[in-house]
Amino acid sequence: MEPLQTIDRLSLNQITTDRWSLREAAEGCVRAGVPWIALWRHKVAEAGLQESRRIIRDTGLQVSSLCRGGMFPAATAAEREARIDDNRRAVDEAAELGADTLVLVCGPAPDRDIDAARAMVEAGIERLVPYAESCGIRLGIEPLHPMYAAERSVIVTLEQANAVARAYAPEQVGVVIDVFHVWWDPKLYEGIADAAGRIVGYHVSDWIVPTPDLLMGRGMMGDGVIELRRIRAAVEAAGYNGPIEVEIFNRELWDRPGDEVLALMKERYLEHV
Repeated sequence: MEPLQTIDRLSLNQITTDRWSLREAAEGCVRAGVPWIALWRHKVAEAGLQESRRIIRDTGLQVSSLCRGGMFPAATAAEREARIDDNRRAVDEAAELGADTLVLVCGPAPDRDIDAARAMVEAGIERLVPYAESCGIRLGIEPLHPMYAAERSVIVTLEQANAVARAYAPEQVGVVIDVFHVWWDPKLYEGIADAAGRIVGYHVSDWIVPTPDLLMGRGMMGDGVIELRRIRAAVEAAGYNGPIEVEIFNRELWDRPGDEVLALMKERYLEHV
């Protein structure tokens, strides 16, 4: 697999420079020549939706996705309804910001019944699809590593995400492939092939050994064990040639100057992705 020659597909996922506000991240992208940005709802809320839209317009950046929707399972019908309402607001925000994809982190079980929680996820997506489609927003189901099943998502393999997405047209529901969450899966390449035509996002980082922290221990590309170039080759063979988001939860990176992080991100992207 040939290395990438340019950064025209590179997207800064805001969480990689978490200390930066939306404006600081956007202006940092402009200084670094990074053409894409992936937005987080809490950062948008800090700036305000209209101001966030203005920042994106004024900097000329393209928005690769908005994170996050989902979190569908809840203990009561009223709580589940409230979560549907919040997802509709997330769809509205994505549309306002010029993103065409809302990333779904589907949520954990409210009790010990993981099967029931997975059914709630499917029901929540079914409720959300018509509204998202009416707003021109695709839903991207992101499977998370199984270690997050109790806290963040009961959808833990690409095979599961594909099975849920397959009930809908590709322009309605797709999958988001994050290498940190799926690299370990013995069915990964089969799952990527099965996702052909409905991959709506691709995220990169690295898995550090030893892993310093289950949430905050992601590494910059090249610092770990993930076969980044092989996975990209499979994703592209499945038809995805969209933006590639660098999404890294790591306090050590967060504490470094943002411009320094972007410079390293560009270097490692070209070298390893």
